[in-house]
Amino acid sequence: MFLTAADSELVGAGAAGSSSAYYLRRFLANSTTIDKLPVNITVFDKHSYVGGRSTTVNAYDDPSHPVELGASIFVSVNHILVNASKELGLTVSEVSAKERRIDGDKDDLILGVYDGKELLFTYPEGSWWSLAKLIYRYGPFAPWRTKKLTEAIVSKFLTMYDPPLFPFPSLSDAVEAIGLLPATGVTGLQFLEANGIAGNFAQELIQASTRVNYGQNLGLIHGVETMVCMATDGAVSVDGGNWQIFHGMINNSNVDLKLQTSVTKISKSSDGEWTVSYKPHRAKAATKEVYDSIILAGPLQYANLAIEPKLEKKPDEIPYATLHVTLFTSPLRLDPSYFGLKPGQLVPRAILTTLNDSERSDPAIMRGKGKHAVGSSGFFSISTLRSVIEYIYKVFSPEHYDNEKIKKILGVQDEDKDYSSVVTWIHRHVWKAYPYEYPRVTFEETKLADGLWYTAGIESFISTMETSSLMGMNVAKLIDKFFGVPVFN
Repeated sequence: MFLTAADSELVGAGAAGSSSAYYLRRFLANSTTIDKLPVNITVFDKHSYVGGRSTTVNAYDDPSHPVELGASIFVSVNHILVNASKELGLTVSEVSAKERRIDGDKDDLILGVYDGKELLFTYPEGSWWSLAKLIYRYGPFAPWRTKKLTEAIVSKFLTMYDPPLFPFPSLSDAVEAIGLLPATGVTGLQFLEANGIAGNFAQELIQASTRVNYGQNLGLIHGVETMVCMATDGAVSVDGGNWQIFHGMINNSNVDLKLQTSVTKISKSSDGEWTVSYKPHRAKAATKEVYDSIILAGPLQYANLAIEPKLEKKPDEIPYATLHVTLFTSPLRLDPSYFGLKPGQLVPRAILTTLNDSERSDPAIMRGKGKHAVGSSGFFSISTLRSVIEYIYKVFSPEHYDNEKIKKILGVQDEDKDYSSVVTWIHRHVWKAYPYEYPRVTFEETKLADGLWYTAGIESFISTMETSSLMGMNVAKLIDKFFGVPVFN
């Protein structure tokens, strides 16, 4: 995302870039010191759509059946996303209400935890029975302590939205000020054990949550991100796709949107202005324009961007997880026997996975990445999203989930069976979905140089649509304060 005093420009039209544009326009419009200064905002993105990692795919290539490819939900404490949805007039539904029951089922299991051998725990609908089953398996203390610990972490995090902490020039200083460095500096396993949460509840339910959200086990992911995975109260999504939040932000920011356009180089002159070179898709030559300030709204390591002069301190390259998303439709239900159930037993709508006993004791797996972390289950989650004409499934895995694996989970044993009758539509996507959340106590700077701002440092702290939007809003406010300084004639 790029921005200037007379012209503002953003690189990246995902959550951070869209939020930066949205709030920058708002903050500057309400400014009492620069009301005479015209500000134009240009947004660049190399992709053909707005939303970044929040995007949908149409099942059967039919727009009436959109399926989230990435970020599927946000929750009640995500104030930016909740408020923006209301401001933009979007229709938001509770996830539990939106998910249709599978046709023909009188009862429904929401969730099951699978260790590659058997379903360790299933979570039924009905609050009293769900609670009773939870307490019977894990006792009363671990669930209660987890709830209280999650609330404490969320309460501290929410202070980042308001003065005196907001806007925060340094993310490291902000995380220290709210008292969360002790939680980011240790693994989720260490953090949970220090707070009296261990055993099966941590290894089964909490680890299943870190795996479906971030593809990481408790031996790798840090404590704050672990607890973020448990903050699911009030889960909602936008009807038709969460990308509409960011599309609406862009549309309401009066920006010049340039999609399928790559920014290739930025260079700073002696007078402090930035020259930006960009190249639209299929263009033979680059175009140059001059800006006063620039916001980079995405990980620099993937920007393929030349910067002159070289930064005194370049942001660290953060390893990102490669996630394979497999969407497919089938007339067949998931096979109960594959998950260790008896024929005819109900398979939960969402199958999350964890490690079995022997894998939990192996540090190489607990601290592993990708295929070295997934364990014998071979996938992080399988979800039956809904039944339309047939059943729509979504699989998250660290490697390609091939046709043979799909046939196995559907119980197809006939090698000669026509595959097109088993899977009637399929879409595969591979992307760098989220960073590996290693324990750390420092984070990338928000200001990389005079007039050059950066949002992606927050990814190593918490990687969500909401936190990217928060950092976009934060940078917008910092620039608003910068514009309020009387440096322009």
